[in-house]
Amino acid sequence: MAEEILLTEEALKKRKQELEHLKTVKRAEIAERIERARAFGDLSENSEYDEAKNAQAFLEYEIAQLEERLRYARVVKEDEQEEGKVSIGSLVKVQELEDGEAVDEFELTICGDAEEDPANNKISYQAPIGKGLMGCEAGQVVDIEVPMGMLTLKVLEVSRA
Repeated sequence: MAEEILLTEEALKKRKQELEHLKTVKRAEIAERIERARAFGDLSENSEYDEAKNAQAFLEYEIAQLEERLRYARVVKEDEQEEGKVSIGSLVKVQELEDGEAVDEFELTICGDAEEDPANNKISYQAPIGKGLMGCEAGQVVDIEVPMGMLTLKVLEVSRA
């Protein structure tokens, strides 16, 4: 069995809408492209047909992947989360420390993989920083191994996003 995928209610709804869009709108668009390409005649030398068939294969792969993720998705309910501890859906204010001195301060939202958006400070609970912060409380200092080395963070605040 595949590993359980944790999501917020909002992320689950978004993924279901995305799946519906792929199955209806995108499939119809690609079917139309294939039909248009067939109208050009000889399929053996028809690059438009080949491109449309490749797009169809990629779309079907995307749909299968999304369906698989949704099959193992579980919504994390608020009553499952301990107040004041970092969990999925937490807004965490942290301070980066170097040699015990504060270097930077920032906020992160801990989310499921499907919602991850690093550009907007939304990080997955499975990413190194997310994994390192899970279960932490305000005041706690944690060392997290990241690709660039070791990162020391002090949790300043934990609230619901």
